[in-house]
Amino acid sequence: MISKPAELVCSANGKVETVGQNGTDRIANEQVNARRRNIEVAMDCSHSEANGRDGNVPVVSIEGSSHKEHRKGKHHRELTFEDICNNPNDLDDDEDDSDWEPVLENLPIRKWFCTNCTMVNIDGMSFCEMCNEHKESRILKHGFFGSPFSREDALNETELEVLERYTESFSSISAAGCSTAIGFDERMLLHSEPLMKSHPHPERPDRLRVIAASLSTAGIFPGKCRPIAAREITKEELLKVHSMEHVEAVELTEKMLSSYFTPDTYANEHSAEAARLAAGLCADLASEIYCGRARNGFALIRPPGHHAGVHQSMGFCLHNNAAIAALAAQVAGAKKVLILDWDVHHGNGTQEIFDKNKSVLYISLHRHEGGNFYPGTGAAQEVGTMGAEGYCVNIPWSRGGVGDNSYIFAFQHVVLPIAQEFAPDFIIISAGFDAAIGDPLGGCNVSPAGYASMTHMLNTLAGGKLLVILEGGYNLRSISSSATAVIKVLLGESPWNQVNGVAPSAACMQTVLDVMKIQTKYWPSLSSNFTKLQSCWESYLLGSENRTS
Repeated sequence: MISKPAELVCSANGKVETVGQNGTDRIANEQVNARRRNIEVAMDCSHSEANGRDGNVPVVSIEGSSHKEHRKGKHHRELTFEDICNNPNDLDDDEDDSDWEPVLENLPIRKWFCTNCTMVNIDGMSFCEMCNEHKESRILKHGFFGSPFSREDALNETELEVLERYTESFSSISAAGCSTAIGFDERMLLHSEPLMKSHPHPERPDRLRVIAASLSTAGIFPGKCRPIAAREITKEELLKVHSMEHVEAVELTEKMLSSYFTPDTYANEHSAEAARLAAGLCADLASEIYCGRARNGFALIRPPGHHAGVHQSMGFCLHNNAAIAALAAQVAGAKKVLILDWDVHHGNGTQEIFDKNKSVLYISLHRHEGGNFYPGTGAAQEVGTMGAEGYCVNIPWSRGGVGDNSYIFAFQHVVLPIAQEFAPDFIIISAGFDAAIGDPLGGCNVSPAGYASMTHMLNTLAGGKLLVILEGGYNLRSISSSATAVIKVLLGESPWNQVNGVAPSAACMQTVLDVMKIQTKYWPSLSSNFTKLQSCWESYLLGSENRTS
């Protein structure tokens, strides 16, 4: 039985109280205690991730660690008015009055939160220490086209030239002739953490705002793509993916001001509606694309979904949007669906939902590090169960810092050969952009050009019937530039970078070989290439040993 979220409410005297059901009081109490600890942490000068904008500068007071003792004088009790009149000589005018002087350590230390990456910075610094974004950056107005060093409301001459060059490749596409659909609804912006802790939650409404601003500035949406009408997913559709307990637990949050499924997965009174809208948009985009009413599409949605499993919400995710889209495509007629997940975190929820299903192939590239990177699942040995072995393919990176070459190499030697042998009728990309350069949670180095190349390779399959669904990504400049690069490919642009002769890192090569060795049992098309790669790798290792001996 899934635990229902606990409600946190403030009583008239300002004390935080909890209202819980079926044992959820403990969860709420943990949240209250966590908030208290975060307040104490916020009173320290240590760094934390945070986000503020337009001069809204929070103030954090750092209180002194000690208080002055009560004044020591000859009087052991408070003097009354009668004492003063009868014994004026007892008054000590020379007593030290230093405790009446201002105490500098009690002065507030002003901090500001970076709009782009949520890093906390000390006032007096105009640029974020982590990402160099100006503290009054207008990235939410212009998207990534605005300079990170500028606070101006309008784009300057240089920025306009960059914008012009960027849009040249698709300037001839008209809105009437375009068949790329975008799913978006502003009501999804209402899903937000009700009470900020030590810093803003990374999964915040600004993630959608900055992508929308970038697309608008480039004239892509509105302009080159067409919107689809939003609708809320029905309970019947949700129950094809999730348990009744899960669906009811999410719906229960509409009656609460603040809820937490896990310490990092929040909900407010608008979250359930936002999750239904996100799932509904994904389902309808899948149907539109498979039936030919749109060539491809991009779901600009939140909350994300790939961590949400049959029974639980977790990892910022409420409903599994990709799973719902896959089943909607099958209802529309698709026999086989490929879900490619390039979010830096393993999509444990999607894997669980399709673990026994041979009609849906799930491939994930993610940081794993022996199970020490969130959520800890997604080892190469996890291949599916109960007759569906081989229909789950995990490519688990052993470290951070993975970039374009490693991802493209894995695509060329694992993803594409297996996908071509599977021959899907429909493709879904769980497109988290938290493996992008500069992401505060991902720690990898994939560029917008890298994401564009991967999209272009997948677009050659299934007759181009491709739906891209937004998952994670928490650096606004990275997520907006990467999402825009992907949408340009959907519009028909070919990536500029070459993918031939890609040289992977040693760690990437080892991971790819490990995966190929396991999956060759299920996908014969890998066999010949695996033998060649293994021979080359062994020769390389032997040469390295000789050079160091």
